[in-house]
Amino acid sequence: MDNLEKISRLVRYYILISTTKAGSGHATSSLSAVELLVGLMFSGIFRYRVGDPSYPNNDRLIFSKGHAAPLLYSLWAAAGKVSQEELLTLRKFTSPLEGHPTREFPYTEAATGSLGQGLSIGVGLSLNAKYLDKLPYRTYVLLGDSEMAEGSNWEAMQLAAFYKLDNLVGIVDVNRLGQRGETMYGFDLENYRRKCEAFGWESLVINGHSLEEVVKAYQQATSIKDKPVMIIAKTIKGKGVSFLEDKEGWHGKALSEDQLKQALTEFGQLDTNIRGTVATPEDLPLPSQTKQEAKELDDSYTQPLATRQAYGHALVKLAPAYPDMVVLDAEVSNSTFSQDFKQAHPDRFFEMFIAEQNMVGVAVGLSLRGKILCISTFASFFTRAADQIRMSQYSKANIKFVGSHAGVSIGADGPSQMGLEDIALFRAIVGSVVLYPADHVATEKLVQALLEASGICYLRTTRLATPPLYQPTEQFVIGGCKVLKQSGQDAVTVIAAGITLYEALKAHATLKKQGITIRVIDLYSLKPLDQTTLEKAAQETKAIITVEDHFQAGGLGEAVAAALSTQPPPIYSLAVTKLPKSGTPEELLAYEAIDAAAIVTKVKEIVSNS
Repeated sequence: MDNLEKISRLVRYYILISTTKAGSGHATSSLSAVELLVGLMFSGIFRYRVGDPSYPNNDRLIFSKGHAAPLLYSLWAAAGKVSQEELLTLRKFTSPLEGHPTREFPYTEAATGSLGQGLSIGVGLSLNAKYLDKLPYRTYVLLGDSEMAEGSNWEAMQLAAFYKLDNLVGIVDVNRLGQRGETMYGFDLENYRRKCEAFGWESLVINGHSLEEVVKAYQQATSIKDKPVMIIAKTIKGKGVSFLEDKEGWHGKALSEDQLKQALTEFGQLDTNIRGTVATPEDLPLPSQTKQEAKELDDSYTQPLATRQAYGHALVKLAPAYPDMVVLDAEVSNSTFSQDFKQAHPDRFFEMFIAEQNMVGVAVGLSLRGKILCISTFASFFTRAADQIRMSQYSKANIKFVGSHAGVSIGADGPSQMGLEDIALFRAIVGSVVLYPADHVATEKLVQALLEASGICYLRTTRLATPPLYQPTEQFVIGGCKVLKQSGQDAVTVIAAGITLYEALKAHATLKKQGITIRVIDLYSLKPLDQTTLEKAAQETKAIITVEDHFQAGGLGEAVAAALSTQPPPIYSLAVTKLPKSGTPEELLAYEAIDAAAIVTKVKEIVSNS
């Protein structure tokens, strides 16, 4: 314990000098959790190959309390992996030691800082260890008491208990003070205990500054079976510095140089040469996996088939070729058709229930261990997890999001079920891929393309059955499109995707009978899009009309307008512009003026005015 006390003093020193040098940072929030993390990392409990952060059997540590980043960096400095000189680059533009942890720092498991997400990521890591890789590593998640007000934490806790994740340990740093004052429950540790136990967790209440109690709690936690464990630790914000301890007004503030000198006088004897030793995990291999050939695309579908159903077919066909593929669904697998994969590969499917924020966090955790995630729900419900989706890009996650029931064309279920913002949401992610296939052939081919791609990808599927447009031999690439109708006399180009593509084709047939020809483009890849083909259409026709079953903001029309911003022809957008209601698909497409009749009217208007 004496050694751990010395390391704790060193870690506090590192926290203060780095935040003072930076002129900002959450020093007091870091100081409260020092013993909790020193007692974990350097007592022999935490097992980690210090020189190999990617080693599969390393224990995992998530700072859901991401603003305590100075503590994370100081711990690894105490482990000998970060120099004092590097610590003093905290928060600088060229430094990997960012204000909240990102994966630019090699010992960061996942990007955090938007509170309430780390526990979900920890659930994903723990599911991977217990059910997929079958390795004995444990996952530890540091949580702030303020973030326990986040509903996503309780979504994660329910699921962790359901899957009996006895390899998951949460650590609540109950220091009483949040950003602007006292937290919801202050020092009422009994309240936290009751809630955790009600959610199926074992709870251990301790003094978070007693290294003896801290180490004992971790030892107990590793012996508990069939339940996750929550360590609820009473701590003091700003611990170790008298004028900071349990004081309001210091959140996110650094000490001045004079205040730093005063604080360091309270530390007593400081050994800056001491280093902590991290225990080494067992040398265990990952389970062997055999990559097999994917099943061939079934060319027997001559009748209409919903693209959501084609997604389920594709998962089953491609599963042998992608043994690392894992599928999650938010209790709508009979509508998204991920149930097909569940029936074929139950060991690689996890039910997430109606908790979309947690589902995305779990997907991030699984992705961090090398899994390819396909996660599905209604397109409208992904908007609930917008923050988790946004944060997943900073963790460099590899997740394929699949949103079904897109647009007003779902019909009578009404607006609450209609995905009308989903394209905008996913287009906003840096480097994302957004695809919207029209028929089953395109869907199956594009699912495989997504599995080959890395990063954040979105596939939009349709509720209605749609007739086949393409032969099974047709090839689809990310960033491509298909010109379905074209002639040397095309007056206008109509660009559509998914359900509105069929409306564009109907409009083409109607206009052709009236002596007007239009070009029809299937823009199945909304991001990236086929700049060359779009520019050619812009140069060869008098105008562009975009048609989409999505709100105007952030959708297909704006994507095309941005791509053709330097081109001369006018661009007209037909999109969902009124709040929709229940009705038949045909009524709703007409109501929003995105059906064939609306396209015909707009084309005639353009032709008559040209």
